[in-house]
Amino acid sequence: MQKDVSCAGAAEGERSSTGAAPEVKRWSANRKKEVVLRLMRGEPVDALSRELGVEIYRLEEWREKALQGMDTALKSREGDPLAAELDSAMRRIGEISMENELLRERIRKKFPLAKGRSKR
Repeated sequence: MQKDVSCAGAAEGERSSTGAAPEVKRWSANRKKEVVLRLMRGEPVDALSRELGVEIYRLEEWREKALQGMDTALKSREGDPLAAELDSAMRRIGEISMENELLRERIRKKFPLAKGRSKR
């Protein structure tokens, strides 16, 4: 059985005999990010569109989504997440320490001579 090898089977970055980029079925977030970074560095959108075989409107859509994501990420930085996690852990440590003290006091009242007795 012979498999039909077309430009879709070509390695990434290779071009077919027509000069068009091979068809990519799925664009990962990382690959889209690299394309958006190229756009932000000033590469012409039409040149990238031809090189990658992606429509201009789609490239502009990726850029807009990336900009919106950056805006959202920058706006949501009200507090340091590590500091909030540390505060939560310190509160929990305080609660556990208080519980231990209360349990020790209860045991001491229930068995007042427990520590003072000899082992004989």
